[in-house]
Parts: sequence; structure tokens; C-alpha cells
Amino acid sequence: MTIEKFLEVLSGFLWGKPLIYTVLFVGLYLTIGSGFWQFRKIGYILKNTLGKIGKKSEGGEGMLTPFQAVSIALAGTIGVGNIAGVASAIAVGGPGAVFWMWVCALVGMMTKMVEVTLAVHYRDKNPDGSTYGGPTYYMEKGLGIERGFGFWKPLAVLFGVGIFSTFFITLQCYTVSEAINNTFKIPMILVGLIYILLTYMVILGGIKKVGEVTSYVVPFMAIFYIVGGLFIILSRLPAAISGLGLIFKSAFTGTAAVGGFAGATISKALQMGVARSIYSNEAGWGTAPMAHSTAKTDHPVRQGLWGAFEVFMDTIVVCSITALVIITTGMWSSGASGASLTLAAFEKGLGYFGKVVVTVGIFLFGWSTTTGWYTYYEIILRHLLKGKEKLHKTILTVYKYLYPIPGFLMVVFAVTTGLPPAIVWLLGDVTSALPTFINLIVVLILAPKFFELLRDFNAREFKESKAQTVKKLFFED
Repeated sequence: MTIEKFLEVLSGFLWGKPLIYTVLFVGLYLTIGSGFWQFRKIGYILKNTLGKIGKKSEGGEGMLTPFQAVSIALAGTIGVGNIAGVASAIAVGGPGAVFWMWVCALVGMMTKMVEVTLAVHYRDKNPDGSTYGGPTYYMEKGLGIERGFGFWKPLAVLFGVGIFSTFFITLQCYTVSEAINNTFKIPMILVGLIYILLTYMVILGGIKKVGEVTSYVVPFMAIFYIVGGLFIILSRLPAAISGLGLIFKSAFTGTAAVGGFAGATISKALQMGVARSIYSNEAGWGTAPMAHSTAKTDHPVRQGLWGAFEVFMDTIVVCSITALVIITTGMWSSGASGASLTLAAFEKGLGYFGKVVVTVGIFLFGWSTTTGWYTYYEIILRHLLKGKEKLHKTILTVYKYLYPIPGFLMVVFAVTTGLPPAIVWLLGDVTSALPTFINLIVVLILAPKFFELLRDFNAREFKESKAQTVKKLFFED
């Protein structure tokens, strides 16, 4: 059995029916339990997120402004998964995979909103005003302290191991190097070296520096990529409309073999759509809540709005543009995959300039994701080493300097061994499955706390007569 075949089997097992159904079930349960809140209040969500970009904060404790916090999270989510990941989903699962990405994202808006709300509610508050939280924190406090569940520790360890596996198996530097080499013929190893130097320039300043830089980079990179994609889609509007029809049809009938595309079943479209949706928007993965936990906010649910917005922007907007460009240009059946497929589609739509647009987008998306994920690892380490000040300081210092190295080593390994892009993305699927499953189960157990906080928010914000306010908005109050 080849390595690629083994990874396909392992990924198929991990992303098989149990996890797919768990992702969709938890999202639906939270959506129904909240009264379809993300759909009923979509206007309110956009007004109080997109409409408040640049506003300092709503008050409250924390290190970063709400937008700086969501910029770190968006930097982590709007990454190469939006470009290469979507292309990989279509290349393996067919156009129908896009439909399941949308479904997963729509219910995932509420999943992410719940994760963020819980992370802010259960976060640690330090004397210097800094705040840190995330899944391991709400496992400790929500499961351990409030409910007396002793098994929170092994769950937290397994979650942390799953997240830290991506420290060694990371796709950003590799995908950026591949794209720049494809477009500008610059050696991948040289690109990788420049990439890690640029990463050091940000992460050596710590989480606050990451928040400041990403708050400038994220809006620019999103607008730059969206405008280029929309130009291709609108200039080929009839083909785009046909493409939408193909997406819906293929989601329920599968896709026959055509051109270089080998064909895909409905189950393969579902599997790839859900897996790539989570890898892209991270709803249920448990990563972004760690960034949101640092935000200054007066109510946990208020920061949760940014979580819902994050999924909407990432998948419903950016991923959809990538998918429609690939399908509209007809390149989806070319047999190409990953970043190469998206590059080919943009080149067909805009000529050589299209390749430049995607390459710059991949660089910005990848680099911002790498800097954003630095925050996640640091927050997990802070929780693990809490109370061990000397060891804590030493390990964080070592981590800061080691962080970009594994990504560069993957580039070296890929160049020297000829590692195919498909194998790299299969590795990404494997590393994202374990923490996602654990986090979703914990979120499901702690859902009553979210519903309690949401009722409080509805009472304060919308004056709902049936809603009741709570005395403690934050666990440590």
C-alpha cells in the first residue's frame, strides 16, 4: 500500500460517517436550540461586526480590540484552505462538495458562535489585564469545576496533541512556496526561507503584535482576492449560473468521470465538503476561540457574533468565489488539484495577471494564517504551564524561535522527495479530525451554558420579555 493510499484510507476513516454526522448534528442542534439565531439575526450580526470594523471595543477586560482578535482568527481561517483546500475538495469530491461546504458553514456559524462565547466566558484573567481561553479552558472550568467531570484532563490532552500535530504537519509554507514557484519560478526552498523570516518579524512581538499586523493585512488580502474572483465570475455570468446548477445537482447525484476528473460519489462529495469546510473556516475545530478569548468585550455573546461572521466571510464568501471561478472556467475537470488548480482557473479567467492575483493571495493568506496559528499554540502552552512561571517563560521563548521551522522543513522534504500536493492535504485532514471530534462533544455538553448566556444577551440587547439576565457573564467574575 502506498503512502497516499494509506493516508486516503486513514482520512476516510477519521472523516467517515461518525465525525461527519457529529459535525452536522452539533451544528443543527445548536441552530435549532438557539431558534435559528444566526439566520434570524444575520442583519444584526453583519451590522455589529462588519459595520464596526475599526471600533476599539465595547468595554470590558481583554488584551485586543474585538476586530484585532477576529483578525487573528480570520488570519487563521482565511488561509490556503480557501484557495488550495477548496480546489482539492472539488478535484476529489466534484462540484457537489461545494454544496456540502455551504451546508456545513451555515450551521457552523452557530457552532463557531458557541465556541467563541464559551471561550470568552471561561477564559483566564491575569492581573496585568491579559486574557487567555479556548477549549482546554472551558474543559477545565465547564466540565471539571462546574460539572465535576474528572475526565476533562485526558480530553484536554488529546485535544492539545491533535492541535500540536499541526505544528509539525503544516500546509501554509509549502503551499505558498509551491504557488510562487509555479508563477515566478523562484526555487521553493528560497521562498520558504523568506517566508519564515517574515513570520519571525511578526511573532517575535507576541500576540499583541500579531493582532496589530493581521488587523491591517486581513482586510486588504480579502478585498484583493474577492475583487479578482468576482471579475471572472461576472464576466462569465451564464457559465457561473450553470456552475451553480452543477453544484446542486452533483451534491445529490454524484459526478460522472469527465476530462481529467475521475468521478465522485455523493458520499465522497459529502466527506470532502465537510472536511474542507472545517479545515477552511475551523468551525468546531476549537482553534479560533483561542484568539477570540483575548478580546475586550462586555458580553461573551457579543464576541460570539464575530465567530459567526468569521465563518460566513470565510466559506460563504471567499470559498464560494474560489469554487465558482474553478467551475466557471471549466478547469474543475482538468485533473489538476490544490493550488495548481486554482492558479490555472484564475489564469484562464484573467490571463497571467490571474496567476499573480492568486499567488499574492496565497502568500497573504498563508502568511497571515501562520502568524495567526502562533497564537493558538501559545495559549495552549500557557494553560499547560500555568503556575510554573520559570518553566513557562523558558518554553515560550524556545517555542517562539522554533515555531516557523517545521513548515520550512516540510518544503525541503517535499522538494527533495517529490511529495505530491494530494498527500500534503491528506495529512492536513488527518491532523484536524481528532481535536474537532473532542471539541464538538465538549461544546454539546456545555451548550446549556451558551443558551443561558444567549437568553441574557437577548434580554439586554433586544428587550425580550421572556429572556432572563444572568448574574455572572464571565466565569471568573
